[in-house]
Amino acid sequence: MNASEPSAATAKSSPRRKGVAIAVALAFVAVAATAGITMMVKSGKAEAKPVQTTPALTVTLARPAQASWAETLNASGAVAPWQEAIIGSQIGGYQLDQVRVNVGDRVKKGQVLARLNPDLLRAEEAQLVAAYEQAEANAKRAISLQGSGGISDQDVLQSTTLAKTARAQLAFKQLQLRYTDVLAPDDGVISSRSATPGSVVSTGQELFRMILKGRLEWRGEVTAEQLARIAASQQVALALPGGGTASAVVRQTAPSLDSGSRLGMVYADIADGQPVRAGMYANGSIALSPTQALTVPAQSIVIRDGHTYVLKFKDDGSSKVERLAVVTGRRQGTDIEVVKGVVQSDQVVVLGAGFLNDGDIVRVASADTSAGAAPAAKGVK
Repeated sequence: MNASEPSAATAKSSPRRKGVAIAVALAFVAVAATAGITMMVKSGKAEAKPVQTTPALTVTLARPAQASWAETLNASGAVAPWQEAIIGSQIGGYQLDQVRVNVGDRVKKGQVLARLNPDLLRAEEAQLVAAYEQAEANAKRAISLQGSGGISDQDVLQSTTLAKTARAQLAFKQLQLRYTDVLAPDDGVISSRSATPGSVVSTGQELFRMILKGRLEWRGEVTAEQLARIAASQQVALALPGGGTASAVVRQTAPSLDSGSRLGMVYADIADGQPVRAGMYANGSIALSPTQALTVPAQSIVIRDGHTYVLKFKDDGSSKVERLAVVTGRRQGTDIEVVKGVVQSDQVVVLGAGFLNDGDIVRVASADTSAGAAPAAKGVK
């Protein structure tokens, strides 16, 4: 019995040893699996962000350049006569006998435009001439009798007064006779005509309208801020209806703004001989004084997600580019003004800028040049 007792103990401990061995093996497998997963995760992270070692593109560079640009200001307004004269009859009650001009005619100062029938006036003049001669004779006779005492001083005064009155009436009628000719007050162009032959006109009735000197002007409407930047002698390019163009020169600006629209008026004289007519509505481009602008080639500007950027080349030896947000302004030809975001010492990418991201490594194809003459890239990798 003693010999069989160890055999029984050994039989009881054997399953326990096997359990311990299995537990150790499972623990080892778990540790190994954890280590493997950790290595795979780390390996995955390393593969997600590979380090860039080769240039993304071959690009050209340029430095922003200072340029003197003539700025323009756009406005719109009507074309109107510089001054318009209203020509009417200075006497009334007489028939309009002749109308010698029509709308569009160019006339000279003093030219007869129309004529009233003078027959009635001439008949009235003849009567007044006779009355004046008789009154003058009576006055002379009264003066000759005054020294002899044959006539009183009062009668002499009355006779001389009647003679003066008759002379004044005759002079007035002769003046009316001169007014039967309706004359042009100055050189100009007839813009409207209401005179009709055969009609009886009244005093002051409008017969014609005339554009003095034939001069037209453009009356542009601008804001108060724009008005402060406009001065006399500035050139204006007008875009006319139908595609035509005309030129004008600013003569003056209005001293006040319209109380309703809050706009001010710019008066610009239009040069003679241009296809412009009164009543046209034209857009005008006013050339302001030149101002300094910091410019870059238009190819340097990148627009993404509604924002404007340039790619700045870092000169720290890394050959990387940095994306800078900028504010752009005017544009002339192939150059764009940068109002904010870069300085003149920066180097910006020209060719290839639209394909780069912040931090990309690039290869420079040529040396820096001015912004107005950026070189073409030798190749894009």
